[in-house]
Amino acid sequence: MKPMQSKLTQLLVSFVLALVVSGCATQANKDPLEGLNRGVYKFNDVTDKVLFKPVASAYKAVAPTPVRKGVNNFFNNLGSITTVLNDLLQLKFANAFTDAGRFVINSTFGVAGLIDVAGMDKIPLHKEDFGQTLGYWGAGNGAYLVLPIIGPSSVRDTTGLVFDAYTTDPITYVQRDGQIALSNVLRVAEFIDKRTELLDAKDIVDEASLDPYAFTRDAYLQRRDSLIRGDGAAKPVDDSFEPADEDKPAAVPAPAP
Repeated sequence: MKPMQSKLTQLLVSFVLALVVSGCATQANKDPLEGLNRGVYKFNDVTDKVLFKPVASAYKAVAPTPVRKGVNNFFNNLGSITTVLNDLLQLKFANAFTDAGRFVINSTFGVAGLIDVAGMDKIPLHKEDFGQTLGYWGAGNGAYLVLPIIGPSSVRDTTGLVFDAYTTDPITYVQRDGQIALSNVLRVAEFIDKRTELLDAKDIVDEASLDPYAFTRDAYLQRRDSLIRGDGAAKPVDDSFEPADEDKPAAVPAPAP
């Protein structure tokens, strides 16, 4: 009982800290730790180019589209648990009912979430986390942060990340159950899945922006603000397993008359 109380106390302290610190970083000074953040960004960028991007590129080249889609569906389904809790914390009861139903349908008929059966019925996919919940109830971003490996965040969103990891992340529960090897495999697979989704986006940022760090920071903060306001946060999902563009056979030109 005491360990549980200790964890709850830590989470409460983190919550209060996020609310207090959020008032310290104004819109005019959204990045007071820019020097440190740029150093971490550079570390992440080098590590990504040397390790993560090649691994993600190889995975995309080797794994067929249905396999990649199934893995992505699986982790999206696990994330539904976090979404449902934060729906409830934001008093979005209709969304909580829909997202809980999504999880049940995909976990059963969708073979542990590998197939997005709910998406085939055009049931919207929501994604909520505790950082969004804090923002929903008025907490500001606080200082912008770049976390090692994880990337863009903020004081508020880092607090939310810790809260979600302790409360609703199934992989954390697998680790607590003593299945360390399995939890490590799941965590690596989840990271590769996310990095593969961002392959094209990262290349565009690097090529189109004179200052990729500033571009990434501003895009992240705008995106988080949009999610908290609820702008386009839920979209129907197409899970028809159609081949991606790179997997489709090239069109054969019609013979000249």
